Amino acid sequence: QVQLVESGGGLVQAGGSLRLSCAASGRTFSSYAMGWFRQAPGKERAFVAAVSWSGGSTSHAASVKGRFTISRDNAKNTVFLQMNSLKPEDTAVYYCAADASGGAYYYSTRSRDYDYWGQGIQVTVSS
Repeated sequence: QVQLVESGGGLVQAGGSLRLSCAASGRTFSSYAMGWFRQAPGKERAFVAAVSWSGGSTSHAASVKGRFTISRDNAKNTVFLQMNSLKPEDTAVYYCAADASGGAYYYSTRSRDYDYWGQGIQVTVSS
């Protein structure tokens, strides 16, 4: 069992930056691939970024590539999402998720592959 708690969200002006953190409980965090997803009002949950348990492989959605960066610190049981050059269309509830399957370079971009989810945190970007 893994429990995930997001932090770092809030209100920011367009062009600004935020750093989301997701703290995980449990001793097996380092064996989980981790992902960030987001859900805007009236829209389906969408993939944002993912990282393998080794940190050796990452993926970012086209809409955030070059602006967002996912990373992890296995010693601190934490995954991060650095968000730069934020746009109003980035406004959403952001969720971190853990995926127990796969090897050192595995990650998934599909929400259905993830086993555990955080409660979500609001990010609002004003124009």
